[in-house]
Amino acid sequence: MKKIIIAIMLVVPFGLMAQKGNFTLKGKIGSKDAPSKVYLLYQERSKTIIDSTTIQNGQFEFRGSINSPVNAALYINNEGWGLRNRKNEWKPFYLESGNILIESPDSLSKSKITGSKINSDNEKLQLVLKPTDKLSADFMAMVKSLPVEKKKDNDYMLELDKQFSKIIDVRLKAFYDFIKSNPNSYLSLITLKIYGANFNDYAKLAPIYNGLSSEVKNTDGGKAYAAYLIKINSKEYADSVELAKGVPVGKLAPDFTQNDTLGKPIKLSDFKGKYVLIDFWASWCGPCRGENPGVVKAYAKYHDKGLEILGVSLDTKKDAWIKAINDDKLPWKHVSDLKGWKNEVGVIYYIHSIPQNILVDQNGKVIAKDLRGKALENKLAEILK
Repeated sequence: MKKIIIAIMLVVPFGLMAQKGNFTLKGKIGSKDAPSKVYLLYQERSKTIIDSTTIQNGQFEFRGSINSPVNAALYINNEGWGLRNRKNEWKPFYLESGNILIESPDSLSKSKITGSKINSDNEKLQLVLKPTDKLSADFMAMVKSLPVEKKKDNDYMLELDKQFSKIIDVRLKAFYDFIKSNPNSYLSLITLKIYGANFNDYAKLAPIYNGLSSEVKNTDGGKAYAAYLIKINSKEYADSVELAKGVPVGKLAPDFTQNDTLGKPIKLSDFKGKYVLIDFWASWCGPCRGENPGVVKAYAKYHDKGLEILGVSLDTKKDAWIKAINDDKLPWKHVSDLKGWKNEVGVIYYIHSIPQNILVDQNGKVIAKDLRGKALENKLAEILK
């Protein structure tokens, strides 16, 4: 039923919000004068538009037309010779139809925008987001200042990830609350796109979208988002998402054969009856090499209890691959076709980043994925008592 409602929405001409409108953007920035120039930059339907004008006694004006509100920016070059200059003052804002006024007694960066609903709404949203902006900035500064040994501590970094996720959750709630409180604002549609990028979940996003006003839903952006919702509610999309997850937990791990360092073919099914950790790595991968000491320790502790490890390398150079195995003292079986990211096993298991691993039980079923640091130790302790 929801899909039908959204499909109807795509073809019924509500006629409640103009799709194309003229804008007049006037500014008064102090007493700036020639040779200073102002540049207006925005994107309209994938086309980048740059306009410019001179300033006379701090005043300037732009006129044009747009289909829907868009991200835009104003730049002032005091020498008047171009847009690209690190010394340029600039001001990001939303450009929409109507009469917009931007004023400041001294600088563009401190200017205030009036006559624009979306910019007024954005001021309210940014005020709500300000506390999380500070939390995020402080958190990132703290992470940047960490000593190298802390950054190599996977358990510590995983704990930091959890802390940062809490900050993100607060920010997402602020987005959600703004959308629900401002159904008639085009900014709510823009915010929904940001919010929804964290989920791509029709069941979560469709009700929020349906709560927006008809005026907002009838814009080009609103119709495009309705089409997007139909897409993510389709079987084809669900299948593609499942494929992107690779081999899911609970499914049989696809069997494969690949040669070891001596050119001998090794099959995953050769290890049937054992727990197997398929470890995707490469000699050139710093994080992989950083994980290796912990994996070596786990192998030494649990190998006699039934654990096998099969290393699958995404290397392209055999010498570098073998040297890394020897340097890191990795005693388990290793295979590779030396095709790098096109490694055939990596393709089968949809590996697009490393380190990654997949834990398979005695019957060849995937029971866990991406176990790093303490998580690997805990899982092995659970199954190999």
